[in-house]
Amino acid sequence: MRRHDDWSTPSFDLEPTAPAVGPFPRRPFLSAVHRLESCKLEFVESGTALLALCRSEDRLRFVGSPDLTDYHSPLGTGVADLVEALATEVPSGTVFELDSLPLEAAKPVVAGLEAAGLAVETVDDGVTAVLELPDDFGEYLRKIGKKQRHEVRRKKRRFEETVGPVRLETHHGPGWAFDEFIRLHRLAPGAKGGFMTPDREEFFRSLAATPGWRIDLLRRGDRALACSFAFSDQEGIYLYNGSYDPDWAEASPGVVLLTSLIEQSIAEGLRRFDFLKGDEEYKFRLGAEPRGLYRVRAVK
Repeated sequence: MRRHDDWSTPSFDLEPTAPAVGPFPRRPFLSAVHRLESCKLEFVESGTALLALCRSEDRLRFVGSPDLTDYHSPLGTGVADLVEALATEVPSGTVFELDSLPLEAAKPVVAGLEAAGLAVETVDDGVTAVLELPDDFGEYLRKIGKKQRHEVRRKKRRFEETVGPVRLETHHGPGWAFDEFIRLHRLAPGAKGGFMTPDREEFFRSLAATPGWRIDLLRRGDRALACSFAFSDQEGIYLYNGSYDPDWAEASPGVVLLTSLIEQSIAEGLRRFDFLKGDEEYKFRLGAEPRGLYRVRAVK
C-alpha cells in the first residue's frame, strides 16, 4: 500500500469498482472539484486499487463534496484488501465517512473495514435516477405511458407555437454556449440562482474544457432558452446540471430540452440516460428508475 498526493499516478487508469458512474471517479473531475476543497489530499493505492481521499483532521472522506459529486467509487478490483490495509494502518480515532457509493462500490468498502475489525454503519444516501434507453424514440414514448406521452407531445407543440421549431444544438468547450448556461443559471430564483458563485463558475469552466463534457441547448436568436451541462461516454449521458430562462417558462423549455436530448441520445445509440442525484418527480415521470446510493461510516 502506498499513500501520497501525486495526481499523475497511473492507477487512475484502473476501471471504477462500480459500473456506470460517469466522470466522477476520474482524474479530470476529481482534480477540478478538489480545487474547491480545503482538505488534505491523500491517494491510497495498491497494484489493483485506488482510493482518492481527503483528510480533515481525523476524518477521511472521498475527494469531492456530495453536493457536487453524484457518484463516488474506488478504482480497481482489490478495494476490500486496500481498505483493510488502510484501516489497519491509520491511528485510533480516525473516522471514515464515505458517501454517495453505489451498491457495487459500497460492498467491498464495507468488507475491508469489517476485515480490519471496525464496526461499520451503512445507511441510505439518496438515489440517482437512471433511464435505460430503448432502441427507438417511439418505444420510449410507449414505455412512459399514455399520460406522460401526451404531456411530452403537448409541451413540444406549445413550444413550437410559442418559439418555433425545436432545434437541439450540442456545443463543446468554453464559449458562447457555456456563457449562456451560466447566464441562465443565475436567472433562476432562490438557492439555485445563488449556487453559481465565481468559484463554481470556474469549476464548471474547467470541466467544459475537458473531453466528454457537453452543453446542449435550445436557442431563440442569439440567446439560449434552456441549457443542459452533461457528460457523455460510450455507456450513456450523465445530466450534471441545467438551466432555463424563467421568462419563457410557459413554453416549458426545460422539459422540451430534456425530451429532445433523450430522443437524440437514443438516435446516437446510447443505452443509458442518467439524471444523477435527486428524487425529483419529473425524472421518474420521464421513465427513470431509482439507483440507490449508500453512506459508509466507521471509527477506528
